[in-house]
Amino acid sequence: MSTERAPQHSLQEQEFRDTLARFATGITIITARWRDDAFVGFTANSFNSVSLDPPLVTWSLARRSRSLAAFEAVERYAVNVLAHDQIELARRFSRPHADRFAGVSFRTGHAAAPLIDGCVAWLECRHHALHPAGDHMLFIGHVETCTHREIEPLVWHAGRFHLCQPHPHESED
Repeated sequence: MSTERAPQHSLQEQEFRDTLARFATGITIITARWRDDAFVGFTANSFNSVSLDPPLVTWSLARRSRSLAAFEAVERYAVNVLAHDQIELARRFSRPHADRFAGVSFRTGHAAAPLIDGCVAWLECRHHALHPAGDHMLFIGHVETCTHREIEPLVWHAGRFHLCQPHPHESED
């Protein structure tokens, strides 16, 4: 007897959320420089690659987000892919905070957006396209610069943060 559930015709929001939670994703902080040189940023796991030629990535932001107007207005932004030891940063940027960047070590790059120190990877993007998609806005960014480090990422799965365990290299005998 199979334990798989048959697809439902009337999709329930909680069931949809619970099902999507079974897909492991990396954790990012999307950042930008907004008006008056203020920085904006938020934690996102809705990040994904789209195309290699041209180099495109996508992410989404809830239409009710206080950061939406800023990200719609800026021309460039950065995607900071978090490392295994940056759980507190992920939490900080996912909650309301007077100044999310206070005490956070970062530099600004080509996009003039914060590149947070200690991350696994950084991608600096300019807007390629913006599309309303249900209760979110879908952003497609053209990657202008990117770099990475060989360290373990922070992962989100089943509603929790997870630390990736390094895999020992197979030896050839």
